[in-house]
Amino acid sequence: MRILLAGSTGVIGRRLGPILTDQGHEVIGLARNGPVPVDVLDRDAVAAAVRDARPDVVMHQLTSLSTGDFAANSRLRRVGTRNLVDAALAAGVRRIVGQSIAWAYEPGAEPATEKTALDLGAPEPRQTSVAGVAALESAVQEAPEWIVLRYGTLYGPDTWYARDGQMAQLAAAGKVLADADASSLLHVDDAVAAALAALDWPSGAVNVCDDEPAPAAEWVPVFCAAVGVAAPAVTDGERHGWARGASNHYARKHLGWTPTYPSWRAGFAVL
Repeated sequence: MRILLAGSTGVIGRRLGPILTDQGHEVIGLARNGPVPVDVLDRDAVAAAVRDARPDVVMHQLTSLSTGDFAANSRLRRVGTRNLVDAALAAGVRRIVGQSIAWAYEPGAEPATEKTALDLGAPEPRQTSVAGVAALESAVQEAPEWIVLRYGTLYGPDTWYARDGQMAQLAAAGKVLADADASSLLHVDDAVAAALAALDWPSGAVNVCDDEPAPAAEWVPVFCAAVGVAAPAVTDGERHGWARGASNHYARKHLGWTPTYPSWRAGFAVL
């Protein structure tokens, strides 16, 4: 197929593109500094790029996280996704695969499933992030065939949670909490594998994360040991209701997706 890979220079895109090519697909890489240099906030430029590419599938792997500006990342999700989806639909694209997150769910006691509602009533600053996710997912769902990949917190090479990543530096400075807030994590290679598999998945949202949601009090010390820094003291207090983790049951049992690293314990061991 002809696949337009939006975000081709990002942590997932630069791994995904070569694999797609090796599998026989023709990949058109779109990014601000990519093979097709386009700012996705520029609506006319996006429309022209997609029209010229004539893709069968659009893979949306766009983020803006290098500076830690979550408001800018939310704007990319809202405006950039809107521009990309409108251009794809105008060009007759049937399938869009979009990158979302697995920690935008409403508060609850158990790990969230795909049927759990998004946390649309969250206060700021969380509201900005959740609204961006909701806008992204709503736009992607306008395609005749669509997949929303709700990734867990990424770790591994070139991510924030790498041996030389931003979170390792913050942990070394004592600025990472080991508290009760739970997360679902995901090795970047497993994120790439899910994006590849999504070319054949039925329409729907999918939690893409490992098998072991865990509070930071459990996984942060293991991460710190893996990157060679002192672990913080465990912080007392209750977890935020939304910090519940997510279940990968649907992906495992119904889509046949199995993470290479089923637990962050195994994944951190190879950082």
